[in-house]
Amino acid sequence: MSETTCGKIKRHCQPFTYAFGLTHMKSALMSMVTEYETPKIITIHSYSIALTCRFVQLVIVFYAFAYLMWYKRGYQDRDPSLISSVTLKVTGIGRFDKNNTITLDNADFIIPPQENNALFIMTNFIRTDQQRKRCAEGFDIRDATCINDTYCQALGPYPPKSNGRWTGKCRLPEGRCELEGWCPVENDNVKPEPIMGSLNFTIFVKNFVEFTRFGIARTNIFHDSIAITQCHYHPVHDRLCPVFRVGDLLNIVEPDSDERQKMLISGGVIRIKVDWMCNLDLGNEKCKPTYSFGRLDSRSRDEQFSFGFNFRYASHWKVKKRSHRTLTKAFGLRLIVTVNGEAGRFDFLVLTLNIGSMIGVLGLATFICDIVALYFCKQGSIYRKQKFQTVKLAPTTSVSTIQKPLSLNDELYKNNQPRNKQMNSHLPAGDEC
Repeated sequence: MSETTCGKIKRHCQPFTYAFGLTHMKSALMSMVTEYETPKIITIHSYSIALTCRFVQLVIVFYAFAYLMWYKRGYQDRDPSLISSVTLKVTGIGRFDKNNTITLDNADFIIPPQENNALFIMTNFIRTDQQRKRCAEGFDIRDATCINDTYCQALGPYPPKSNGRWTGKCRLPEGRCELEGWCPVENDNVKPEPIMGSLNFTIFVKNFVEFTRFGIARTNIFHDSIAITQCHYHPVHDRLCPVFRVGDLLNIVEPDSDERQKMLISGGVIRIKVDWMCNLDLGNEKCKPTYSFGRLDSRSRDEQFSFGFNFRYASHWKVKKRSHRTLTKAFGLRLIVTVNGEAGRFDFLVLTLNIGSMIGVLGLATFICDIVALYFCKQGSIYRKQKFQTVKLAPTTSVSTIQKPLSLNDELYKNNQPRNKQMNSHLPAGDEC
């Protein structure tokens, strides 16, 4: 007799009825309270695998405690949000000899007077007194060479790199096209010698920092008022002095004496970095800065165009309703100050989190040894049978055929039988990897 549709539905739905029935759900809830599950542990007798495991564990422990906990201070809470303020002041007197001697003080060679975390010290300059009129074009413009007016008119009123509006006339005997603008034109083909005494200029760097998370504010001034006027920074003898001599900075950032002279003549860019790496567990008074220096512009042998650092500025005035100005092309050292820092203090929560992470990383040793035992050992097949158990579930199995799980005593009795000797055997002794 053929099976009815209801019988087929009942037969197929029977396993699901058991799986989602009240009895099974009650059994699952009771097992959560009354049963404890633990991972299966397999012992492998192998020298190579055991030594590999201990070596990996030793490396992890050394990395965790020597590097992370001690060197990186993994037991501390960190505050990298540094608030900083920098003030720069320059003192010194210089002399410039060209036709007549000019004495300069800090108001003359600090341009502009105030910048944010930066400073420009003029070490050389070309100064030209000009007024509005007509004159010959500069010698640095090659296209301005002429023999008649027709040549100057062909290039138009505003040729590339011109210093003014060309009138279309050729000035003789100079043989240069005429322009209308500020005259005479600046001649920067020949640079003068640098300002004498510029190596003795001193820069005072005053820095205030605050670590907001810990409420700690510090300053880089650790000398009294008398000592700070007499000290100069030295990388060995006085590393905390905030007064830097220009000559000392050039010696640190550029070992070549010829290159240092070129920096004074044509200018350069120097970085002053202030690092506040503070371990507050040693006390707030131990929180002190360290200074480092570097050159940011290219050396003359590496730079093919626009070597050094320079800019132009002008001072304007009028005499008898005629406009005059003094055009200055300033060469010098641009100092850029950067402040970086981080403070740390012991925190129990951070310590426990890092220890927990280190314990979790120790499981990497077991993972590596499992790979070695499974894929690089001759007895890998035996280890695979012991570690992995394959269970095939038949989708049409009825409820009556589902076996009741064995109790612990039944399982022990079953494992002690001779026919199950293979399931309880260890891997063969010796080193087979």
